[in-house]
Amino acid sequence: MREGGDMTSAAEAPVQTEMRDGVGIVALNRPDKFNCLSSVVMAGLDEALAMFEGDRKVRAVLLLARGKHFCTGADLDEVLDARRERGRLEAFITGGHRVLRRLEVSPLPIVAAVNGLCLAGGLELMMACDVVFAGQSAQMGCQHARYGLVPGWGGTQRLARIVGSRRALDLMFSGRWLKVDEALAWGLVNHIVDDSALAGKAEAYCADLAKKNPGGLAAMKQLCRNGLDGSLQEGLDMERSAVVDALMGENVSEGLAAFRERREPLFR
Repeated sequence: MREGGDMTSAAEAPVQTEMRDGVGIVALNRPDKFNCLSSVVMAGLDEALAMFEGDRKVRAVLLLARGKHFCTGADLDEVLDARRERGRLEAFITGGHRVLRRLEVSPLPIVAAVNGLCLAGGLELMMACDVVFAGQSAQMGCQHARYGLVPGWGGTQRLARIVGSRRALDLMFSGRWLKVDEALAWGLVNHIVDDSALAGKAEAYCADLAKKNPGGLAAMKQLCRNGLDGSLQEGLDMERSAVVDALMGENVSEGLAAFRERREPLFR
């Protein structure tokens, strides 16, 4: 991997990677298939995240897509082929679960830039990210019910946790698509920007994250994610312990010194 504007993957690779100014960029690159998710794509996402997590220069990750659409779901050709053998189908579903969960538990902030259609498995991929930017023309939906399917990569669980069970069931039952204004109101996306500015705005956000205390951001992400799985008191207990650890760290010393000296902190 190298800094700059050249993609490190070949032009035809289904997942491309780049690093700029502390931001690891991951691009889905199957525009002719609307960036549908195959096992090869999932492996590419897994490899990209592992590479960025192992690079101390990378402080945040931006996930985006080539072409008109972010992602329209799983690769149905592979699903149809895998249905011939239950074990292969289970492996395909399990592999997707593992990669999306890795996005959630990664110490790096994961920001998605969603353009065009974001459907089914694409919606599940988006929901596993931490912050979502969406273009004005983006549309999102869980259309499994239209074709007799069931969300297979965490859709039934993450959607209900983000928007509430009634909205989640309505979206899954109906199979309808949300425009970005409604997705924003529901909490599925954080920021709506002009389509032409989508990648730039999302990358600028990530570049700002790259200037912050990486340990602090990782702690916030872990506490927020894990706290939802237990009671409020359990979450508060986790927070109390993590805050004490953070306050003892060198980066907090740098942050407080920068505050006193009225300058920008330089975090390690």
